[in-house]
Amino acid sequence: MTLTGHSLIAGETVTGTEGTSFGINPATNEKLEPAYSLISEAQLKTATDAAADAFESFSSLEPERHARFLEAVAENIEAIGDELIERASAETGLGAERLRGERARTIGQLRLFAQVVRQGDFRGVRIDPALPDRTPLPRADIRLRQIPLGPVAVFGASNFPLAFSVAGGDTASAFAAGCPVVVKAHNAHPGTSELVGQAITRAVRDLDLHPGVFSLVYGSGTSIGQALVADPAIKAVGFTGSRAGGTALMRTAAARPEPIPVYAEMSSINPVYVLPGALGGDIETLATQYVASVTGSSGQLCTSPGLLFAPEGEAGDQFADAVARAVTAQTGQTMLTEGICSSWQQGFNSVKSVAEVDLIAQGRAGSTANAPGPAVFGTGIDVFAGNPALHEEIFGAASLVVRYKDMEDLIRATSKMEGQLTASIHATEEDYASAAALIPVLERKVGRIILNGWPTGVEVGHAMVHGGPYPATSDPRTTSVGTLAIHRFLRPVSYQNFPEQLRPAPVQDANPWKVNRLVDGKPEHQ
Repeated sequence: MTLTGHSLIAGETVTGTEGTSFGINPATNEKLEPAYSLISEAQLKTATDAAADAFESFSSLEPERHARFLEAVAENIEAIGDELIERASAETGLGAERLRGERARTIGQLRLFAQVVRQGDFRGVRIDPALPDRTPLPRADIRLRQIPLGPVAVFGASNFPLAFSVAGGDTASAFAAGCPVVVKAHNAHPGTSELVGQAITRAVRDLDLHPGVFSLVYGSGTSIGQALVADPAIKAVGFTGSRAGGTALMRTAAARPEPIPVYAEMSSINPVYVLPGALGGDIETLATQYVASVTGSSGQLCTSPGLLFAPEGEAGDQFADAVARAVTAQTGQTMLTEGICSSWQQGFNSVKSVAEVDLIAQGRAGSTANAPGPAVFGTGIDVFAGNPALHEEIFGAASLVVRYKDMEDLIRATSKMEGQLTASIHATEEDYASAAALIPVLERKVGRIILNGWPTGVEVGHAMVHGGPYPATSDPRTTSVGTLAIHRFLRPVSYQNFPEQLRPAPVQDANPWKVNRLVDGKPEHQ
């Protein structure tokens, strides 16, 4: 496929008028062709106006055609083949194996949402039939369904050039809800973004949908990104990135004449709790698994464990020694960008400078640019609890081992932590009473609790929660991964006293879309 270096706005290639930028190979810091032209706010308006024009037809698609569109996007991405993997690898430093897995996840979640669209449960249909003879007051016929919010702005993520970017989870769930999407491409992987954008544009054309269903724009995050969120046509925002970036978009969305929701996934250190019984087994393997979870993808995963609690005493010492051996054997991997590597180094220096924090071990720097050696620090729980700086995320391969005395220590420290995406508990049956005391505290702090596992390797499915209290996300009631993500882009509408000929298809007596419905609070065919 040919890269044009320009935005894709409602099916048209549009040359930006506000300068250019390049993708950069982070392993060499070399520019990658072509240059990408950056659009103006006037050109952005073309995309948002087209999305608004597309909303009526796209939001009312018949389920089979709607699902077929999602599947067509998946097929088109798959058809790009190795070209997509090679470009993404050049722009991000992520290896081919990791990127093939990410492509499979991207395609899989699109196909999963196609199933959701066909099944139709997300429409949340409820029917309360009229009760004209009810006393003391009759009840009107009332029918409810969930409808799409409107056009959605999606911001591509730096660390997932496929699964959280142009056709990633935010876009897939917004499309499934019936919302047109305007994607702000991440400037670190512009070519990858264009290849996927071309695949979506082709699916829109082949299914004969309104071209405004999808646009991909390139521009400055501070100008075009903010203008996109401020545009009155946009009704919701999906974002994965830094806390500073997410909160800036939240402020813009809240200051609009019509405020809109921002679903931002931002900052998380994903604590791991090693209870005493877990150190009665294979300590070496446990330490190796921990370090593997910290260093995978150079630690640039939303769920990378940046914090681990281990007990004081001989077994805890053995675990710390095993961690040191495992870290020392590691070699740094190329990070996504020079800027992200610089931020990692600042975070490393900040933690290293804290009194009573020790560097347990650091691996070797990699042979490429932007590949610092992974690091694990250690400290006591009182130092951790009393120093908010140690609670901050270092985005990359770095973690902190905190030694604790008892469960009271753990619960006290946990109560002072910010919201997180995940928490993991490693325990044996003898630890279950302690775990039972910890779990209610964690429920108030995280979106997903893992027993005897590691938080990396998020599963895309029906029961997954990838969210949590602020600053993990901007709205702890939602998830950005899994089928529940669709509900971010829906809202309920009730229809009272409507005759059959005016009722929308999902709430008609005939139920032409054959969706599951509740009638008087019970499944319709029960």
